[in-house]
Amino acid sequence: MHAGEREKDVDRLDKLEAIEAIKALKARYFRTMDTKDWAGLEAVFAPDLIADFRLATGQFDETQLTHGAAPYVAKMAPMLQDVSTVHHGHMAEIAILAPDSATGIWAMEDKLWPQAGSQLPFRMLHGYGHYHERYVRLDGEWRIAEIKLTRLRVDVQ
Repeated sequence: MHAGEREKDVDRLDKLEAIEAIKALKARYFRTMDTKDWAGLEAVFAPDLIADFRLATGQFDETQLTHGAAPYVAKMAPMLQDVSTVHHGHMAEIAILAPDSATGIWAMEDKLWPQAGSQLPFRMLHGYGHYHERYVRLDGEWRIAEIKLTRLRVDVQ
């Protein structure tokens, strides 16, 4: 599904409220990632998350496809624990497809600075690209059900 797909019978006010809730959800994603709040990060995802970061470094890496919120955070936490990160998301394209289903595309920019002891093989990464996402509402709260990162450019030192 893409942001341009036909939106089904959702009231205008409900649609606007859903869009704002999804924007706040994505803001929590960025904040919890950058502050290393791993429990908070896991909470932004649906339990059966599909996380596709196979193109996240600019090269295809099959090991970066993860099923499940807990396994995804368990993979990311040790990788990013000793890395200062700054993630920004911009220009959200959000489509509410049904009362409990939505898609979104976000322009993104991130910077990563590994510290001593980090397992990452670079001193600095500055990336640009897009997040492609699918959202579901579970128990009244929006969650990220699918997240895929594509890159336009990656500068590494």
